[in-house]
Amino acid sequence: MNTTNPKHVAVVGATGAVGQEMLDCLEARDFPISELTLLASARSAGKEISFRGKLIKVKELTHDSFEGVDIALFSAGGGLSLEFAPSAAAAGAVVIDNSSAFRMDEDVPLVVPEVNPEAVQDRPKGIIANPNCTTIITLMALYPLHKLYGLKSIIASSYQAVSGSGAQGIIELDDQIKALGAGGEVTPDMMNVYPVQIASNVIPHVDAFTENGYTKEELKMLNESRKILALPELKVTCTCVRVPVHRSHSVSVTAQFEKPVDVAEARATFADYPGINAKDNPDEQLYPVPLDTTQKDDCLIGRIRKDMVFNNALALWVVGDQVRKGAALNAVQIAELV
Repeated sequence: MNTTNPKHVAVVGATGAVGQEMLDCLEARDFPISELTLLASARSAGKEISFRGKLIKVKELTHDSFEGVDIALFSAGGGLSLEFAPSAAAAGAVVIDNSSAFRMDEDVPLVVPEVNPEAVQDRPKGIIANPNCTTIITLMALYPLHKLYGLKSIIASSYQAVSGSGAQGIIELDDQIKALGAGGEVTPDMMNVYPVQIASNVIPHVDAFTENGYTKEELKMLNESRKILALPELKVTCTCVRVPVHRSHSVSVTAQFEKPVDVAEARATFADYPGINAKDNPDEQLYPVPLDTTQKDDCLIGRIRKDMVFNNALALWVVGDQVRKGAALNAVQIAELV
């Protein structure tokens, strides 16, 4: 990392899970920082957070918080991004927003650094959007294959960890597991985050349902993949499922391509590709699981095989930490590009 041109960085939502992870990534990657401003809601103002051996006091987020800021990392939800990101950009900061607020805005690039790094240069609103976590993890696996074979369609099912719902998702799962482990049962007052029991269960429902029967999370995979890959006709169908796992999302994908595919060639293409590695040897029971990627930067891909329904298609399994590569790390990598 170039340390000769340090930046004044602001983190909006610094006390949240992704905000904390952003700080961890900035520190671990030795990002060049001249000044760090931590911003959050009024109730979090005054808290102190350790960064590079120093305690930094959290300030209340206002429209005047961004004077002198070079890069503003936002992870405070779509509503706050819509309200405050334009103020940060007007003050001269490059905004990197982790919410869905600006992802489909034609004047806002949607970026996965390993896929479309050049997109960061064209940002007329001074804002760059971080894609949805499931989209990032899936495209980390598919982009190297797209370069080889030309992607035509995606059929995906996600297996999404409860931390995707925030800290309360983890608490709800743990409370339900404790109740069941003690011989009790899960009562309605223990179901606040999810509409049904999550412990010992899976729920085919992530985000709100839309008129066509798909959830918003499922449609993000369609719309965001098209934008990031610049493939407006890409066909995508997706089912997103919440599973009783603390952290790291998994995605089962069938991808169809323009050209004939080769499993060995596909597996080999990940050997030198940044941010993703193959863990794929079924004979030795080697395949990625969520614990392999938790709190780690890289995504892992396995179960690579020719699909038995479609021509020129591969079936595969990809796993990644949705808090890290699916959110915080991707944002910090965008900041590095900027």
